[in-house]
Amino acid sequence: MTFDPMNMLNSALVTAALTLSPAVAPSAQASTMPETAFSSQMIEGLTIAYREAGDPRNPTVLLLHGFPSSSYMFRDLIPVLAQEYHVIAPDYPGFGASDMPLAADYDYSFANTADLVTQLLDQKGVKNYAVYMTDYGAPVGFRMFAEDPARVSGFIIQNANAYEEGLREFWGPMRAYWADPSPENGDALRGFLTLDATKWQFTHGAEDPASVSPDHFWHAQYLLDRPGNQEVQLEMFLDYGSNLSEYPKWQALFREHQPPALLVWGANDQICPEEGAHPYKRDLTDLEFHLLNTGHFALQEKGPEIAGKMLSFLDRINN
Repeated sequence: MTFDPMNMLNSALVTAALTLSPAVAPSAQASTMPETAFSSQMIEGLTIAYREAGDPRNPTVLLLHGFPSSSYMFRDLIPVLAQEYHVIAPDYPGFGASDMPLAADYDYSFANTADLVTQLLDQKGVKNYAVYMTDYGAPVGFRMFAEDPARVSGFIIQNANAYEEGLREFWGPMRAYWADPSPENGDALRGFLTLDATKWQFTHGAEDPASVSPDHFWHAQYLLDRPGNQEVQLEMFLDYGSNLSEYPKWQALFREHQPPALLVWGANDQICPEEGAHPYKRDLTDLEFHLLNTGHFALQEKGPEIAGKMLSFLDRINN
């Protein structure tokens, strides 16, 4: 079974998405927003890039991006949060402005990514943080939580799987690769690394595709098209299968530690569908649950709404 993005791509949505519009707080005056610093740290021989804003004396919010994006996806959200919070948004190895060693020279895995992000927070002197997780951000953030639950003050969960219910038909080709990581099964996933597939991820399920800036998918595709990056992404696709065995552990920790959580989920997502959102209700008692009329990259269309809910949630858990 191969992934054919053209079969899933709604051409009308993509065409409409070529109209630019701001993603978060369009009425805010830029001059009043905190500036974002673009920095990096050397960790285990790799340059790990990150965006940072806000007063480090304030509570920290860690923003963990998904595939195929980077901290760029948070560029509008960061200054909104930074008016009251200290914000850090890293790029994983192979993503964004962080180093991208060849797949043959580095062990690309979610466990290693979680460890690098933890080391970044350690170097920055961050002791506690609330964490925003979307897509790949879930296995990074939940692995960090599993290592030190007391360090996490709260979850913001946006189309981020921690339950098998969230892995539906879309994941069939991935499951085949996990079961048999042959070159043929890997090649069947390369269609997901094309521009058509990237556009589809950002626009499919959007209530108003014209509100989704094409900057997002062009930026993501530029990074995917770097020489050697397809092999990096295939390594991450393969390692995603390792997360499933961690799900019961994470769920048990949810029940034991009960971190407060805000769930803001794009209900029209085929990658992380609504079925993956509801199981959080089983394990988290302090859960604000919101399904939004949008798709996988909910923040890009519903930025102002999500930002407002985040600020209210963060104010509650920090006061």
